[in-house]
Amino acid sequence: MLTYPQIDPVIFQIGPLAVRWYGLMYLVGFLAAWFVIHHLARLRQLPVNKESLSDLLFYGVLGVIIGGRLGYTLFYNFSYYIDHPLRIFAVWEGGMSFHGGLLGVIAAALIFCRRKGLPPLLTGDILVTAATIGLGLGRVGNFINGELWGRTTDVPWGMVFPGAGPEPRHPSQLYEAFLEGPVLLLILWLLHRRNAAPGIPFFSFFLFYGLFRFCVEFFRQPDAHLGFLWGGATMGQLLSLPMILTGIIGLVYCRRREGSA
Repeated sequence: MLTYPQIDPVIFQIGPLAVRWYGLMYLVGFLAAWFVIHHLARLRQLPVNKESLSDLLFYGVLGVIIGGRLGYTLFYNFSYYIDHPLRIFAVWEGGMSFHGGLLGVIAAALIFCRRKGLPPLLTGDILVTAATIGLGLGRVGNFINGELWGRTTDVPWGMVFPGAGPEPRHPSQLYEAFLEGPVLLLILWLLHRRNAAPGIPFFSFFLFYGLFRFCVEFFRQPDAHLGFLWGGATMGQLLSLPMILTGIIGLVYCRRREGSA
């Protein structure tokens, strides 16, 4: 069994202002996304200037925050927020949904593409690739916070998380960080380097993220207020199934369109 590193979630605090590792991970993820977007826009010849690319990132950030919060509200804790609607705006208390954030980014990107006359699929290819860095760092932030821990286990690398009882558990946050971050980034990056047809990286993101998330959920403890749902599946698995299906259908569509071009 490994010892869980007791890292203070707060980096430093000045009066009521606290700078947390989780927030820093988001900030670093957004900054890294800016550089990835600029590089891939040049590589894939996206017809947009630097100022518009910065605007695109801003749209994406808004989509992540708004969509992530609303997704958590609807998918994970609807009964609470329907009784306390003003708490929806208390984002500092935590509670973000990846699947909601993804829908928020897609909606924001479509609005941006329509306003700027940009190709939606190619723009989506770039955005989802840039998002992988933030996804991986966000899971590291979950690990530092000692939240979203895994199920009990007897593997040598199991850890006892504060507040999760005395049993060692899978560090499932690190499993997700590795798969959703560097592994997914590498897959999409190789597709860009091979000049994949527009839409291929975008729908590959859907497919592989859905697969990775579905598999890791077997090692992750489900949310206490939800538990196991239909057939013993978790909410994360149920939300990942449409992603996998969308990825497969989208890739088939892109391949057929490429073949008929």
